[in-house]
Amino acid sequence: MGRATATDIREPAVAGSFYPADPRRLRTLVARQLYEAGARFPPPSAAGLGDVVGILVPHAGLEYSGVVAAAAWRLLGPGDGASPVPPTVVILGTNHRALWLEGVGAWDRGAWRTPLGHTAIDTALAAEVVALGRPFTIDLDAHRAEHSIEVQLPLLQAVAPAARIVPLAVATGTGSAALEAGARLGSLLAARRADRAKVLLAVSTDMAHYPRHRDAEWVTEQLLPAILALDAAALAAQERDLRLRGVPNLACGMCGIEPAVVGLAALGAAGARRGVTLAAATSADAGGPDAHTVGYLAVAFD
Repeated sequence: MGRATATDIREPAVAGSFYPADPRRLRTLVARQLYEAGARFPPPSAAGLGDVVGILVPHAGLEYSGVVAAAAWRLLGPGDGASPVPPTVVILGTNHRALWLEGVGAWDRGAWRTPLGHTAIDTALAAEVVALGRPFTIDLDAHRAEHSIEVQLPLLQAVAPAARIVPLAVATGTGSAALEAGARLGSLLAARRADRAKVLLAVSTDMAHYPRHRDAEWVTEQLLPAILALDAAALAAQERDLRLRGVPNLACGMCGIEPAVVGLAALGAAGARRGVTLAAATSADAGGPDAHTVGYLAVAFD
């Protein structure tokens, strides 16, 4: 933590709503979800994964999406053959609340706190990201009420307690500016990885909002090929087309389409060549109503 002051600490915004605020309850929930992820979904070794460059994870309340997210975050744990060197995770978050944000807003200092403790910021890498110039900038306020990065941290803290993060709130659109920003970010990460730094990129996004269960599964099936192929432009076009097809109650195919587009472009530039599906489900699978669902997807990129 060093000289971090109280103003450098990002306090939990959704503890007690998106996940338990009590540390014992949260620790128990996360341990159960990591176990269930191993039981419900094939182990990563079955997919022949190589060096994982990034992951795509859902960000709903942990009771709903946590098992799917755990299927990806478990890749950082020593039990899956990961390096003992603590990683830095650059997390591209969906921007739900910071309506003023235009670009990619970084939290560049101190640490983020959850009921399980603090996760430090990799301040050196955050500074390098901001130094890329527009659309990358520092915007602490864009993160203060946002849940899409925060809900990842209990799982990250469980599997890699010493990990550091670079939180990035994404509001870039899905066009050429987003693709270019992703390519520059990916080139930076590639250079870090070439120097043997343990750096991983995480894209935080839920899938379809809010069709019936069967339609949510269909939307994921339609978008999955572009995701696995790291084709950011095709993903943006297809997600836009799906919204126009008149699927009942479908508000979006991916609520985090912007970080997904930036993320896929970055992953390609960072050296990833493919995606491997780890898990997929909907909120109905976790006990939510069948007629009004949210889709969840976990993917690893190597």
